Amino acid sequence: MGIRGPILDAGCGPGHWTAFLADRGHEVEGVDLVPEFVEVAIRRHPHLSYRVGSLSDPVIAEASLGGVLAWYSLIHADAEELPVLLRAIRRGLKEGGGLLVGFFDGAHGEPFPHAVTTAYYWSVDGMARLLEREGFAVVDSDARVQDGRRPHASLSAVAV
Repeated sequence: MGIRGPILDAGCGPGHWTAFLADRGHEVEGVDLVPEFVEVAIRRHPHLSYRVGSLSDPVIAEASLGGVLAWYSLIHADAEELPVLLRAIRRGLKEGGGLLVGFFDGAHGEPFPHAVTTAYYWSVDGMARLLEREGFAVVDSDARVQDGRRPHASLSAVAV
């Protein structure tokens, strides 16, 4: 899936994926809720754009994005908040815009303690259903298990 237009790295943390995308020629901005993460990102990658904010910020113009990377940034959203965030992502994406979501694979919506705050498992099928309900078509999925680690999954989708 080729991305045409700006990319939002939602939940950018220290900015390493934002920098990765920028190094490959993409116009990209990193956004994170945690001011300290944004400060680190700016310090490490001062030539890139980072800001404190949320996916649901109204400053993300409707249909302005070619892609959104939500790499483990939706894991802290519970069953009520997750659809709201997916709706906000869909609103910001152009039709045909891409979304890549990384998450912990498990019992759909089951909470677990995480380093920062409570996180939630999402099943691949359950996440796919949520995406489809919020205006996406899932185009690819991946799940992996490593000994001694939580199961991981990712879904690629396009805005329809």
